[in-house]
Amino acid sequence: MQADKMIQSNKKETPQANTPEKLLQRLDAIGESLRASGKAHALLGLGSVGIETERLDQYSDVDFFAIVQNGHKQYFLDSLHWLSDIHPIDYAVRNTVDGYKVLYADGIFCEFAVFEPHELAHIPFAKGRIVWQEADFDTQCCVPAAKAATQPNSQEWIVGEALTNLYVGMSRYNRGEKLSGSRFVQSYALDRLIDLVDQTESSQPEFVDEFMSDRRLEARFPKFAQLLPTFTQGYERTAESALAQLEFLNAHFNVNQAMRSRIIDLCN
Repeated sequence: MQADKMIQSNKKETPQANTPEKLLQRLDAIGESLRASGKAHALLGLGSVGIETERLDQYSDVDFFAIVQNGHKQYFLDSLHWLSDIHPIDYAVRNTVDGYKVLYADGIFCEFAVFEPHELAHIPFAKGRIVWQEADFDTQCCVPAAKAATQPNSQEWIVGEALTNLYVGMSRYNRGEKLSGSRFVQSYALDRLIDLVDQTESSQPEFVDEFMSDRRLEARFPKFAQLLPTFTQGYERTAESALAQLEFLNAHFNVNQAMRSRIIDLCN
């Protein structure tokens, strides 16, 4: 069965609300399917089905790496029968060279990649949980490589990026490039405010996604989250969004007042 030509059941299934137990059971079933193939080494659960199972809920995805034997990677990528034999699949799309996003007929959504052991040394990923492994398989390759220390961007640089994104965004918006302008203000500039939020508010205990700083932001920084509706007011209110972000920056950081004045002029 080819991944893009999957045979689906004639009887349409009505998805039920997922539960943490259901999601973990599906991951266990995937591990069993890998074992039965005789061509796999291990299954690594990631994110909320990895080491962060405390935050599993009905909206969680099943994210995983299938670690397979050398020479068998294409076997698992060319056909998804090892997944559809567990439960019918309604949709699958090859989103990377290494993996897919899959929606099961019962509403469980998976995102996964298939790797041979030697490939993991070159793949950035967060620590996961071994769901299944061959008895004699060395799982050291499933431990993320230590990251090289990087120098964080300075506060001055981040504030400067936020201000210039607001300036460029409002310039484009006034020119009539409303979509580009709204993205500069309500996406790019806002990303920089998110980089600064831990300097304005103490973080609440919560899982931190080292790859996506906006994950669980509302729980981590509730005061900042209350301002988000003013920072992203929509396509026709980019000027209002820019002014709200500018006010936040000016209240907490050293903002160049000449640039601030220019942005305000563009917003009025």
